[in-house]
Amino acid sequence: QVQLVESGGGLVQAGGSLRLSCAASGRTFSTYAMGWFRQAPGKGREFVSTINLSGGSTVYADSVKGRFTISRDNAKNTVYLQMISLKPEDTAVYYCAATTSDTGWANPRYWGQGTQVTVSS
Repeated sequence: QVQLVESGGGLVQAGGSLRLSCAASGRTFSTYAMGWFRQAPGKGREFVSTINLSGGSTVYADSVKGRFTISRDNAKNTVYLQMISLKPEDTAVYYCAATTSDTGWANPRYWGQGTQVTVSS
């Protein structure tokens, strides 16, 4: 069982930066791949980025490549999403997720409660 708690969201002007954190409780954090997803107003949840168990492999949605960076610190049981050059279209609730290699990302096993990111124009 893993509990995920996101933090770091807020209101920022276009072009600004935010760093989201996802703190995980429970055992064997390092055995889970981690990811970030987001849901904008009136839209479905979309993939943002994932990172593998060791942190050596990352994947990004085209919409955030070059602007967002995912990382993890297994010693702190935490995954991060550094966001720069934020755009109004980045406005969404951002969710942290954890999954295993067996289940994959189609149906992540664990989800956080979400943190609101609002980017003003």
